[in-house]
Amino acid sequence: MNAALGRTIPALPVRDVRAAVAFYRERFGFDAPHETDDFAVVVRDEAELHLWGASDEAWQGRSDLRDKPIRSGAESFIAGTASCRIEVSDVDSLFKELSETKVLHPITKGVTTTDFGTREFATLDLEGNLLTFFLREG
Repeated sequence: MNAALGRTIPALPVRDVRAAVAFYRERFGFDAPHETDDFAVVVRDEAELHLWGASDEAWQGRSDLRDKPIRSGAESFIAGTASCRIEVSDVDSLFKELSETKVLHPITKGVTTTDFGTREFATLDLEGNLLTFFLREG
């Protein structure tokens, strides 16, 4: 096979797309070249994320879920269940920057070195989606 894979763009589920965009702007330093009530594109340097509305609340209070499963694919309980990894050129500088914006994952105490060759740290967006920023060593 000769087909090479290209850039990957994660799509993260959020309950309120506009609130999520504001959070990404204010806390992570992203811009939003495209934003609607149910979908947004946020970018910072070469990183691009898509935010999609997981805002279907029709599942709440239903007693017939066993017979009629939820199938919209945009249920609000999906928001905050995704993760992605973003490669960076200077993980220490970004850690310092984001430490001041209150996005660090509660378990994050600093930049850590993994046994698979990266230095990294974890953050959470407004919904709880996990964003791990990393730098490959060597």
